[in-house]
Amino acid sequence: MTAEDPASSSTMSNNAAPTKPPQPAGASHPSLHGQINTPEGVAGSPIEPALVSLMERTGYSMVQENGQRKYGPPPGWNATSPPRGCEIFVGKIPRDVYEDELVPVFESVGRIYEMRLMMDFDGKNRGYAFVMYTEKHEAKRAVRELNNYEVRPGRLLGVCSSVDNCRLFIGGIPKTKKREEILDEVSKVTEGVLDVIVYASAADKMKNRGFAFVEYESHRAAAMARRKLMPGRIQLWGHQIAVDWAEPEIDVDEDVMETVKILYVRNLMMETSEETIRQVFSQWNHGCVERVKKIRDYAFVHFTSREDAVMAMDHLNGTEVEGSCIEVTLAKPVDKEQHSRQKASKGTPATPEPAPQNYVYQCDPYTLAYYGYPYNTLIGPNRDYFLRNTVSQCHELS
Repeated sequence: MTAEDPASSSTMSNNAAPTKPPQPAGASHPSLHGQINTPEGVAGSPIEPALVSLMERTGYSMVQENGQRKYGPPPGWNATSPPRGCEIFVGKIPRDVYEDELVPVFESVGRIYEMRLMMDFDGKNRGYAFVMYTEKHEAKRAVRELNNYEVRPGRLLGVCSSVDNCRLFIGGIPKTKKREEILDEVSKVTEGVLDVIVYASAADKMKNRGFAFVEYESHRAAAMARRKLMPGRIQLWGHQIAVDWAEPEIDVDEDVMETVKILYVRNLMMETSEETIRQVFSQWNHGCVERVKKIRDYAFVHFTSREDAVMAMDHLNGTEVEGSCIEVTLAKPVDKEQHSRQKASKGTPATPEPAPQNYVYQCDPYTLAYYGYPYNTLIGPNRDYFLRNTVSQCHELS
């Protein structure tokens, strides 16, 4: 999830959690002695005494600005902000539940750096919050232990990891435009552009697919660009464009990635056969490829050992196969059950799905459809664009 758009989520767990908050983890927090100045956003609140009591107990400050009430950082914190991966998203919060109830729950698994509760003008919360911990392992523990926590009788919280998304999806790009042209045009109208990712058309490698992903230097830069590029404000090359957050990349545990024996191969020629791919990828060790599955201009190559997979990736990434420069990466494992939980954390009914682990490449609708994901139920902004332009083609090929 991003601070601006909770729909750009990543992974979460569904383990059962205790229904009563345990005691805070780690060292005890210092208290504020004496009277404190009640900050804006707390003064006049129906639960002002409870919030003041919380600040006195923990020594944390609290302030409301830009539609969110911030709790933290810890007293005496002089270091930089915690690194990426320390923040979680909390959804399905009852509208009358506030920090005095939430903090004890989330500090039970780690030291909170900051909690940001989204607020409405009527003084009620908007149903979601972001909690940043001081360490990554604390955030992972929160996702693992507090998803489906019963904060009120029958009211379960949805907890998942939060992604500081720096990438935008831009659809409606003329298919004749090259990467350099897109980079130049987008850089003229937005600031902080780092890179542009463009994929060649499956049928004609001289054309793009009509969309691109633009990487910015920070989430703030991406958010400002998104506002500026919203429909009706700016056109690119005289064309109306579709702009929103890109689906965040899948965050897979490093230990899990160390076991992957499957390669994802992009930008193959349509006519390249599975047998040709098998021969190319097994040239260093005959028989090392177990099987190949190709979808249009994408393929998954399954190896008997990780060593053979890594060797093939190192040698073949960026090389040409039958006249097309291919991109080779380790496939990222994704649990379909986890996808259902991701939808559920935002209060969206999720259709039960089988649990076997599959391998996909994020932002590739062909692969998602191949592995049985109902793309029209995916969370995120790219859904409608791909539904209109690409996913129907994938179903025709299955």
